[in-house]
Amino acid sequence: MSTTYALQPHIRIISEELQVRPEQVGRTAELLADAATVPFISRYRKEATGGLDEVAIQDIKEQLERLEALEKRRTTVLDTIEAQGALTEELRKRIADTWDPRELEDLYLPYKPKRKTRASMAREKGLEPLAEMIFSMKAIEGGLNRAAAAFVNDDVVSPEEALQGARDIIAERVSEDADARSQLRACYSREAVIASKLVKKKEREAAKYRDYFDWSEPLKRCRAHRLLAILRGVREGFLRVSVSVEEERALEILRGRFFHRGARKQQDVPSNASSRPDPECAAQLNTAFEDACRRLLAPSLENEFLSAAKEAADEESIKVFAENLRQLLLAPPLGPKKVLGIDPGYRTGCKVVCLGGQGQLLHHDVIYPHEPQNRAPEAEARLLELAAAHEIEAVAIGNGTAGRETEQFVRRIDFGRPVSVFLVNEDGASVYSASEEARREFPDQDVTVRGAVSIGRRLMDPLSELVKIDPKSIGVGQYQHDVDQKKLRAGLDAVVESCVNQVGVHVNTAGRALLRYVSGVGPQLAERIVQFRAENGPLRSREELLKVPGLGPKAYQQCAGFLRIPDSQQPLDASAVHPESYPVVERMAKDAGCSVAELMASPELRKGIDLNGYVDEKTGLPTLRDIMAEMARPGRDPRPALEEFRFIEKVRSIDDLEPGMVLPGIVTNITRFGAFVDVGIKQDGLVHISEMADRFVKDPAEIVHVQEKVTVKVLEVDRDRGRISLTMKQG
Repeated sequence: MSTTYALQPHIRIISEELQVRPEQVGRTAELLADAATVPFISRYRKEATGGLDEVAIQDIKEQLERLEALEKRRTTVLDTIEAQGALTEELRKRIADTWDPRELEDLYLPYKPKRKTRASMAREKGLEPLAEMIFSMKAIEGGLNRAAAAFVNDDVVSPEEALQGARDIIAERVSEDADARSQLRACYSREAVIASKLVKKKEREAAKYRDYFDWSEPLKRCRAHRLLAILRGVREGFLRVSVSVEEERALEILRGRFFHRGARKQQDVPSNASSRPDPECAAQLNTAFEDACRRLLAPSLENEFLSAAKEAADEESIKVFAENLRQLLLAPPLGPKKVLGIDPGYRTGCKVVCLGGQGQLLHHDVIYPHEPQNRAPEAEARLLELAAAHEIEAVAIGNGTAGRETEQFVRRIDFGRPVSVFLVNEDGASVYSASEEARREFPDQDVTVRGAVSIGRRLMDPLSELVKIDPKSIGVGQYQHDVDQKKLRAGLDAVVESCVNQVGVHVNTAGRALLRYVSGVGPQLAERIVQFRAENGPLRSREELLKVPGLGPKAYQQCAGFLRIPDSQQPLDASAVHPESYPVVERMAKDAGCSVAELMASPELRKGIDLNGYVDEKTGLPTLRDIMAEMARPGRDPRPALEEFRFIEKVRSIDDLEPGMVLPGIVTNITRFGAFVDVGIKQDGLVHISEMADRFVKDPAEIVHVQEKVTVKVLEVDRDRGRISLTMKQG
């Protein structure tokens, strides 16, 4: 338990924040420290974590990383202040006790190395004693101007310049006061307003941002998609944005903080002296407070709150993108069938590929069924020839340019036997076709052939094909290019890893791109597995994985349960049962008087097993229940079956739409404010969250999922802006 003990404060904080028992956090932390992956822990270590799911384990992992980064920063802060000889015991305790990164930075701010400032230059001129006089708020014999005159020298030409320098010192001190910043931060949290304005003379170019030309609302109510849209407008030079509170509210906080503080510090004032601050000093302080607010605190807190709002918007958006990606990756697969893939086009023709049941390229060609060539009869004859020669079972057509026209052309063809036709989302196909992975797979083919292959394979198995593409190129959200790219990559990669391991991977047919996401594998081992297969033939058992160079016991433990070998002599190798549990299953089979294969095939034999009899120190009831569930459906794909879908033929462009039309559609994207639906034209329509049901909807994901088939009604068509408003309400 050494790891848990060392992380004890972290475990307590995470437990309280995530509402998870400390022992669950501690055991999860130990497993993560031992290089266990999130999918492995959630699937095969339920006894240790108390049954935490992937989401909870991922949250714990992220919180541990955040707190570890905070600890490193704390060490840097302490070392820097100590090196300056300024680390008091009180300050050390405050730094050690804080778990708020903002408070830590506030405490560090007065000691943080910085460039030359107005205050530092004033200190170099010897004006700090004058600043102290003013800050004490005591009456000064002879008056403040006389006191300031005493500081006039070659560097300070007048009493006015001396007072200005003193105010600069006070303004910086006020702006770096941790308690003042904390009080102001609380004010910003309650009252900050975000506002955007049009940059002058940019109205025509900024038309798409016209909703934000003169706009404001409380920052705490600003939704993620609005903030990201505004910040995109700022980045493109069309908008200016500000975050602020009323200046008088900020000044009230500073006066309350420092006038009272000054009074408390007047230990040397006689007991009969007035407790009221000296009017001259108070006036100088008020001017310094105004300067501190406008020049130092307001810009700093504006940046802080704008950054925090952006970070929160990123996190919310990444969650939406991640869930969209999960639903896209887990979309129903056609399975290992022979597919004809078509990448549609007008002038350059339609690129056609014939794929075998495992996605291998058998043939490629080009047909010209559309204008300007318009060689439809020849194209039809060629498709019939190819379908017969390669025993085609389904046709996959990209949904880009000429997609609908090509779909209608193909549907009119009589293949003489059942051939299903599907319109396939081709987002990112061009990215894949020009990628290193595509060049490695098809070094002798050009990008057009690779793109058509990708379209065909997406129909067969969306997951296996989409893992080859940068997730943000698949069309998983509106603002995927506006959020923190490092966090987006981490979040989407975690989703891909989760989906790959949820479905499982056939180790002898999977490519490098898919294998790299298997728990414990990664890019290097994926390459070695593929190379091992090429040199030695298909793996015959999970145990043979240990013969792959570099795949040691730890990697084997992490990956073995997610890799499937359907033709293995060990029937459990085709299932999600982990090899470490094979002895338990073999004991069950022996007790039932049968083989493992017979136990897996017989529900009656499994019904006679009392799981309590197999509980031991390593294996608990959660794992035993998982084993029994897996034996009932060994290696079965958890994704639903694919159903054929058709758009309305007469609707091909936005000009064909009219309010009141009822159309079939497919959900392509989900946001916090609604869902985008493809109704068979270039532009997706929006079903606003208020139009999703005849009741209040908090989250569109409650109602629909990506790739779901829905029926919508057209509410409004804005042809100038290319916007389509839809409703899913029944009325």
